[in-house]
Amino acid sequence: MSLPHSIAVLSGIFATSFVIALSGALMPGPVLTVTISESTKRGFWAGPLIIVGHGMLELGLVVLLLLGLGPYLSKDIVFGVVGVCGALILMWMALGMFRSIPQLKLNLEPGEEASGNPIRAGVLMSLANPYFTIWWATIGVGYIVYAMKFGAAGVIAFFAGHILADFAWYSMVSLTISKGKTFISDRLYKRIIGVCAAALVVFSGWFGIMGIQKFVSAVGF
Repeated sequence: MSLPHSIAVLSGIFATSFVIALSGALMPGPVLTVTISESTKRGFWAGPLIIVGHGMLELGLVVLLLLGLGPYLSKDIVFGVVGVCGALILMWMALGMFRSIPQLKLNLEPGEEASGNPIRAGVLMSLANPYFTIWWATIGVGYIVYAMKFGAAGVIAFFAGHILADFAWYSMVSLTISKGKTFISDRLYKRIIGVCAAALVVFSGWFGIMGIQKFVSAVGF
């Protein structure tokens, strides 16, 4: 394969991976919900730091998929376990947010430090979403198989496009929230956190029901 052709192919892998990942990132989910919540407290860096955690988990999954784990991740029993465990994590996060609302104040003084670890939140919120695993076990593994035809450069182009889409979207979300937070009153701030917590409860119920259904289907109850 000539160099110009190789560059064109790798550019195509990067671009299509970026678009596919961006389409997924634009859909509401636990990572977006927590990004909004953290951005009101932490500012712009909440989004990028959350995606660092999210990306670390994705990189680990890419390695596992390269080692042949894809077919196992797509089994109903795996979806069921991931769904139920994810539902419990989301409910735990939501309850913690609800409990914190009465004492919340939007402190905008310089040097403010938010509690918690956004990188860890990125990992937990990704793990809490069973569709994250299923996406990688289906679309992800299919794209990796294609990218592997072009060697390590193909896989790198695929992952670079994918993770950059996440960084672009969630950084924009954090920037928008952080630039507007000087106009957010404590009352509105508490409402935002309340809405985010309620969204996590909805996701928890949805993932839990789907997880139980898949688990029951797998074990034959």
